[in-house]
Amino acid sequence: METTAKLFKNGSSQAVRLPKECRFKGDEVVVKRFGDMVILVPKRYSYRGLMAQLRDMGPIRLGRRAQPRRRDKRDF
Repeated sequence: METTAKLFKNGSSQAVRLPKECRFKGDEVVVKRFGDMVILVPKRYSYRGLMAQLRDMGPIRLGRRAQPRRRDKRDF
């Protein structure tokens, strides 16, 4: 889903008015900045918590996949 939200000033802070379908439960979010993008995540899913869950999963084991036959220049 993609939609547009309005920005406004609240005192000396900038705020975002989220559409109803994008509202968060609770009263706090974690704010992460990646370049000029800002990501809001419910506090219960903090970045540290996510990384801890990924670590607990352990390494991901991928099976071998069939590789296409390597072509020499002579094959053309």
